Amino acid sequence: MHTRESLRCDLDLLGVLPTDTLLVHASGRSVGEVDGGIEAILDAFTEYLRPGLLAMPALSWNSVDASHPEFDVLRTPSCVGALAEHFRLRPGVQRSWHPTHSVCALGEEASPFTDGHERFDTPCSRLSPWGRLLDRRAKILFLGTGLSCNTFLHGVEEWCGVPGSLTETRQALITLTPDGARLPVPSRRHSGGRSKHYAKMEDVFARSGATTVGRFGDARCHLADSVRMEAVTRRLLDADIDLFGHDRVPTWAGEVFT
Repeated sequence: MHTRESLRCDLDLLGVLPTDTLLVHASGRSVGEVDGGIEAILDAFTEYLRPGLLAMPALSWNSVDASHPEFDVLRTPSCVGALAEHFRLRPGVQRSWHPTHSVCALGEEASPFTDGHERFDTPCSRLSPWGRLLDRRAKILFLGTGLSCNTFLHGVEEWCGVPGSLTETRQALITLTPDGARLPVPSRRHSGGRSKHYAKMEDVFARSGATTVGRFGDARCHLADSVRMEAVTRRLLDADIDLFGHDRVPTWAGEVFT
């Protein structure tokens, strides 16, 4: 059985530093049996990441749309698994106010990290928390998941202006803030089902040094360097702007980005 202490050791062996900004995409079930369950897993992260910043996606794209336009920051659940949902509900966790692609964070800099997401009409604007991951040289942990859930790559596609990656029209969505205000947030959506092709990058990212593989409990994990991942993806998009519009695996010449 795994414990908070053994899981903290796993984070150290993975190469996570206590000072890191760490975004976690997780299948909590993949960790295996843990003394204390989901809350102990979250305790391991929060105890280890001091004075760092722990972030998790709190996406609600599946329940907030043109026919159900209201996003309640405090009450709308996330759709990315039990671990992220338990994290969202923890005391002190801050959630960004974007209706479909919010992010939750815990740490001294959680508020500036999450602030202002509702100002943008795309899910992963370069100036949103998704872009701030790059500014903070964050690490992204895919815990028991593949790379197809890599929301950061949606961001890179946005920043590179990939045609067809976003809808042309905006949905009239509304954010209900914690103090009861109703904010109109007209929003474009991701389109084209492009994330189904993200997993083909696994070998490319590994060869380029953008990701390493390790374990957290029983779970096989990919730990990504956001700066290297963005640089590799941008370089490949320069060569093929429709990189994620097909399943062909790109070739890699062996360059390592810093």
